[in-house]
Amino acid sequence: MVRQVVSLYKFRVHALSVFFVRILVVLLGVLLVPLESVMAEETHAADPPRPAPVQPLTRLASIDQEVAKAIAAGKMPGCVVLVGRVGPERQDSDILWFKAYGEREDGVPMTTNTVFDLASLTKPIATACSVMQLVERGKLQLDDPVARHLPAFAAKGKQDVTIRHLLTHTSGLAPANPLSDFADGPEAGFAAMYQDKLRYKTGTYRYSDVGFMMLGRIIERASGQPLDRWFATELAAPLGIDMGFRPDAERQARCAPTQRRGGSWMRGQVHDPRAWALDGVAGHAGLFGTAAELSVFAQMLLNHGAVLGGDKGRRVLKKEGVALMTRSLVVRAAAPRVAERRRALGWDAGPGSSNRSDAYSDRAFGHGGFTGTGLWIDPVRNVYVIFLSNRVYPNGEGSVNPLIGQIGSITVEAVDRED
Repeated sequence: MVRQVVSLYKFRVHALSVFFVRILVVLLGVLLVPLESVMAEETHAADPPRPAPVQPLTRLASIDQEVAKAIAAGKMPGCVVLVGRVGPERQDSDILWFKAYGEREDGVPMTTNTVFDLASLTKPIATACSVMQLVERGKLQLDDPVARHLPAFAAKGKQDVTIRHLLTHTSGLAPANPLSDFADGPEAGFAAMYQDKLRYKTGTYRYSDVGFMMLGRIIERASGQPLDRWFATELAAPLGIDMGFRPDAERQARCAPTQRRGGSWMRGQVHDPRAWALDGVAGHAGLFGTAAELSVFAQMLLNHGAVLGGDKGRRVLKKEGVALMTRSLVVRAAAPRVAERRRALGWDAGPGSSNRSDAYSDRAFGHGGFTGTGLWIDPVRNVYVIFLSNRVYPNGEGSVNPLIGQIGSITVEAVDRED
């Protein structure tokens, strides 16, 4: 039966226009992809580790309808949704929903093992967690002036900006720097950023990619390793996942493309132009991963920094470090759309975030990514929601933040009613 359906699908791909192919794939994604999500996957010599077996929560089925509507409306070509829960005793986990929808690109179905450009999910996952590890090891302190590690940064009155300011986007630095800063290479780009002045009062909130580029450089100076190498050895390896920067050829083949750069599709090449100018490794963007890999990461945080699974007890972060990193803080906006925001160290803590469900507890934390990605974790319910898409394919348009929030609300209602 499965082979007949696949044959019919292939026939229609060749026979129908791209528009009707898209509609067909949406329907197939909703009707035929089982929760185990193995049927539609490609076979690879080195597939990433899969999460625990799916224990479907039937009340989550309305996710299908919301995703199908978004795809039909052109909000994205496709996506992967994973909803998980860690047991109250932190001994096990359940995958409540794990499904691929729509297309990765025209004529190519989305699969659950698709690798995505995670965009700004890099900030909390790679950069903030690496900073916290270095704090725990005595290499950094949160209230260190940035200039202690990057002396040239002190120029133009920036000597009092701290690592904590960078993590909470309260440094006063510009949101982004001119791409022309990188015309002569990464070092010239950093030199130009060191010489830039503060744009806002330090201590007030203004989201800043520049601040996280500085954090990436601080990690390199404090650890003696580039950010991508530190992340690979100190975070990804203990978790048993391949998530990382600059994916190799095998992972590139599974990457969801974003847009064209220089006439070629960005597939495994970071979409963010500043991260690209920094050779694909930066503190604000550049990380690539799958939903299954993010699931392992989320489980670790809900398990207070210890690996959940085969390597039980192996610690990535201390319990106190996770609590400190994810604790919600009130910050005042520098140019307010709302007067206050809630941030954690590297994380968004809402409310007021466009991809956060209002149904989450006050302790929920998460982040979004420009390419169409989101991760939210609610430690009160021990649940997490992963949404990965390439909404910028093919023309930079698309919109998924409201959908990510909707899926969060569906999850909370389903989990609460079950309990």
